[in-house]
Amino acid sequence: MSRRPSARYALRVGSLAVALGIWQLLTSLKVDLWLRFSQFPTVADVAHAFGDRLSGADYWTDLTDSLTRILTGFLLAAVLGVATGVLVARSRLAEDLLGPLLEVVRPIPAIALVPVAILLFPSNEQGIVFITCTAAFFPVLVSTRHAVRALTPVWEEAVLTMGGGRRRVLASVVLPGALPGIFGGLSVGIGVSWICVISAEMISGQYGVGYRTWQDYTVVNYAGVFVGMVTIGVLGWLTSTAVELLGRRLTRWLPRTSYVPGVRPGAAAPVSPAATKSDTAPSTEEARDEHLV
Repeated sequence: MSRRPSARYALRVGSLAVALGIWQLLTSLKVDLWLRFSQFPTVADVAHAFGDRLSGADYWTDLTDSLTRILTGFLLAAVLGVATGVLVARSRLAEDLLGPLLEVVRPIPAIALVPVAILLFPSNEQGIVFITCTAAFFPVLVSTRHAVRALTPVWEEAVLTMGGGRRRVLASVVLPGALPGIFGGLSVGIGVSWICVISAEMISGQYGVGYRTWQDYTVVNYAGVFVGMVTIGVLGWLTSTAVELLGRRLTRWLPRTSYVPGVRPGAAAPVSPAATKSDTAPSTEEARDEHLV
């Protein structure tokens, strides 16, 4: 029997509270078994440091700088990745010209390009945006390429039969049909972008959440380090959730399926005789987006 959304939210909040309670207990008692919790700040210490940061201007400056870098690099990667993925998937010439180069560069970690960015760009800011863009570019490219190649040829042939040209096929078949795969790549790309932008800020940045976290580590301010980690986690969760919700809104025309415990995939879920249409409609909408909250 499935739980109500309110019960699921309560369970999630409760699991987080239990994790924080275990953290507070282990650090306050300075437990040292195999793991050394005596070196960790307590939850109360982190909360106190977080409150101090919120009242200062530097925290908001760091937040603004990191968000500006991540959004600029990610948007560039989204445009370039989708365009390149569609081009490579639809054109043999483009695949022959760009494919080998992309496959050679793709395994290189984006953070390993920091020396290249320092040498190539006149400012650290542009270099960090370049690294962020590179990190998100390849997940978007690969997902778009696979999504376009997986489209059934029947749709394209139908458009061509009715007199549509290449632009019509692209706008009516390729892009709408590949949207689920594209947003899958965007979801992966935004997470990888956060990893790389924080690492780049630690190495060569001026201001930013990663830069401040590294500075706290160098002065042995471990509570400040955890403030940075919490900030990075919350920002990453918010941005990835925004991408997921946008993808769901743009693909509302797709059929949705919800997981029901005890029911095999493809089988109809058991419905109570007392259930009415008005009762089932809201639950379908809630099941669609509740896991994103």
